[in-house]
Amino acid sequence: MELLVSTDWLANELGASDLRVVDATKFMADAGRNPAAEYEAGHIPGAVFMDLSDLTDSSNPVENMLPPAEKFASRMQSLGLGDGSRVVLYDDSPLQSAARAWWMLTIFGAHEVAILDGGIAKWKAEGRPLETGKEALRHRHFTVWKDDKDVRTKADMLANLHSKDEQVVDARPADRFSGETPDPRGNAASGHIPGSTNIPHSRFFNADGTWKSADEIKAIFTDAGVDLSKPLVTTCGSGMTAAVVSFAAAVAGAEKTALYDGSWAEWGADADTPKETV
Repeated sequence: MELLVSTDWLANELGASDLRVVDATKFMADAGRNPAAEYEAGHIPGAVFMDLSDLTDSSNPVENMLPPAEKFASRMQSLGLGDGSRVVLYDDSPLQSAARAWWMLTIFGAHEVAILDGGIAKWKAEGRPLETGKEALRHRHFTVWKDDKDVRTKADMLANLHSKDEQVVDARPADRFSGETPDPRGNAASGHIPGSTNIPHSRFFNADGTWKSADEIKAIFTDAGVDLSKPLVTTCGSGMTAAVVSFAAAVAGAEKTALYDGSWAEWGADADTPKETV
């Protein structure tokens, strides 16, 4: 299964015994939208709803951090996602939140995980069928193999300031990266991690919400001075849109990509971490 699958592909595969379709929509808290309610109002047939707001480490003061492995496995089992499942994720969010679900699933050991190109918006635009309500789920066993080598901590990022072993790409909008616009959290400073490069996550999409081609994505990284043959770390506000950049890098054939899970929610709130504004 490719990293990106088309609506035609998914329509042909619906009903396959090993296929699991997942709505991984998440919005910013102030968006005024309820992803679970929108899922119940209309979703791709057979899809289950993955509540990303619940898939966090509730014991960590930093928002949106990876949940403990046991919690993640339990939630996946309750969604009917098990060993051997082919998982296709979609969303209907400007955050492109399916990428966060893709990243977590791969971190925790899932092998075949894809994102639906264009999401449910494209599915609806093509007049394809929808279902309402919730799906009846059968629990399946999900074996967790957590791979921390692709997760970066604040200590890792501080060390990288000196070693410069990894390129750092920040997915936030340009005005937040530069410090022109204050961070919306209020407790975080403005600016960015010194030496990082800004590629807003929205740049990887066409006007209709589909992903740009692999060659176009490569060009975006190259034009920003990022070498995909060298190690890369993505970051953003709270680890959401950083996953979009990680997914884009994977589509473009990046050899080694990690994600700083604490992102600016952690770095910007720490008075002792260095910050740059441009």
